[in-house]
Amino acid sequence: MTATESTFALKREIRRANRIDAEVQTSVAIVGAGACGLTAALMLHDAGIDCVVLERDAVPSGSTALSSGFIPAPDTRAQRAQSIVDDSADRFAADIQAKAHGDAAPALVQAYAQAIGPALDALQERHGFDWIVLDGFLYPGHSRHRMHALPQKTGAALMARLQAAVEAAGIPVLTQALVDTLWLDEEDRVIGVGYRRPDGREERLACDVLLLACNGFGGNAEMVRMLLPEMADATFGGHAGNDGSAVLWGEALGARSRDLGGYQGHGSWVTPQGALMTWAVMMEGGIQVNREGRRFHDETRGYSEAAVQVLAQPDGIAWNVFDAPLLALARGFPDFCEAEAAGALRRCESVAQLAACIGCDEVVLQATLDVMGMGMGMGMGMDRGHASAQPDGRSFSRALVAPYFAVKVTGALFHTQGGLDVAPDMRVLRQDGSVLPNLLAAGGAAGGVSGNAVWGYLSGNGLLSAVAGGYLAAATAATATTAAKLIGNPKESNGE
Repeated sequence: MTATESTFALKREIRRANRIDAEVQTSVAIVGAGACGLTAALMLHDAGIDCVVLERDAVPSGSTALSSGFIPAPDTRAQRAQSIVDDSADRFAADIQAKAHGDAAPALVQAYAQAIGPALDALQERHGFDWIVLDGFLYPGHSRHRMHALPQKTGAALMARLQAAVEAAGIPVLTQALVDTLWLDEEDRVIGVGYRRPDGREERLACDVLLLACNGFGGNAEMVRMLLPEMADATFGGHAGNDGSAVLWGEALGARSRDLGGYQGHGSWVTPQGALMTWAVMMEGGIQVNREGRRFHDETRGYSEAAVQVLAQPDGIAWNVFDAPLLALARGFPDFCEAEAAGALRRCESVAQLAACIGCDEVVLQATLDVMGMGMGMGMGMDRGHASAQPDGRSFSRALVAPYFAVKVTGALFHTQGGLDVAPDMRVLRQDGSVLPNLLAAGGAAGGVSGNAVWGYLSGNGLLSAVAGGYLAAATAATATTAAKLIGNPKESNGE
C-alpha cells in the first residue's frame, strides 16, 4: 500500500498545463508560513527576490509554535558573545551522525551544519533576532553548548518574531489559503499553485519557483499507522496541518521519499494537561519511573526515543521524579511553568508520599532512589542484590533529596523527520536521482537528518531542518529566478 492509497480522502492534486490562468505572478511561491517558510521569505527579501507565502491557517503557527523554539547551530555570533569558541560545523555534523548511528544523509548533514550558523547570524544582523545560547546544560547528543533561543524560550515567541520580521519587510503572507493543487508543465516545471479559501473559492498563483515548506505527516493518522506503527496510538503533540501533503504530491510526481520511519517523539508529554516538560530536568539528574516505581531506560540517551520507552510501560504512563534544585531549573522554561500552573506538579515530603502519589510499592521506589546514590544507574529500580543484572549505564552525580517532586507524563509524537528526498540545495529528487527543475522542499516537507528511526533524532533537528533548509532553499530560488530573468522566462504569461 502506498501513502497515496492510504490517504485517499486527502485532496492533493497535480494538474498539467502549459499556462496557468492566475490572479498574481510571483518569482517564488512558498507553501507554509512556519519557521522554514518565513526564514526563506526573509532571505529572499534580503536578496531582492519577490515572493508570496501561502498559509492554510488564519494565524501562522505550525509545528514551530508548538516547539520549545530551540535551534542548534555552531560558530555563531551568539556563541562567541558567550565565550563559546570551540564549536564548528564539522563538530556539529559529527554529533548529528553519531546520534543517527551514521544513518543520516551525509550531504544534507554537511549542508545543514554549514548553513545554520550563517542563517541565525543573518536573522540577527538583518532582522534583529536577539539569540541567546542555553549554556547551563548539554542537550542529549550535543558535545557543545549550541542551542539557540530567543529570551522568551518558546516556539510561540520564535513564530511571533518571524512574523514581525516578515511584516516589517512587507512580504505578502496569504492566510486561510489551503494549497491543494500544483500546476506543472509537461517538462515537470512548476508554473503555479491552486489554493482554496474558507468559502470554497479557488484562487491561483503563478510562480517561477515553488518551495514546499508545508509539513510532515504526523497529523495524518492513516500515514502514521502505516509508516510509524509504534506511534499509531500515541498522543500527537504536533500541528494538525501536518497532513502529509508534500509526500503525497511527491508520489504523484514520481519524486523520491526518504527516511519515512524517522520522527521526533517526546517522552515527557504532561498528562492530562497536555503540555511539554523540559528534558533538561532528566539531563541534570531527574529520573523516570513507571507505575511500579522502577526506572526503565537511560533517560540521557534522548527524549525522542524516550517516547517509545514510556509508551511501552503499563498504561503508557511514567512519572518524572526530581527534587528542589531541578525544580528551580525547570521553572526557567515557560512550558513547564504553564504545566505547573495547570496543576501538573506534585510535591511529596517523603518517599512514602511519593510512592503513594505514583501508586507504587514504597520499598521498590526506595530501591530505585538508592541506586542513584551508588553513582551508577544499574538495575533500573531493582534491589541492590540485583543491581548489576540490567545495567543501563547512566551515572548520577548525586542522589535526589526530599522534598521530591513528580509530574505524570506519557509519550507523544511531535513531528515526522522523513519526507521528500532533496539535494543539498533543497531541489526535490526524482526516483532516478535527477532533480525536478524548480520544485524545492525543506523543513518538514523534506527528509531530515535523523535517519530512519526515532533514536536518530538529535535535539533541535526539527528547527535545524526548518531554518537551515529555508536558508538554503532561498539561495537556490534566488539563483534560479535571477537566471530566468537574465535569459527571459517563457512562462511569464496568463491564460490557460
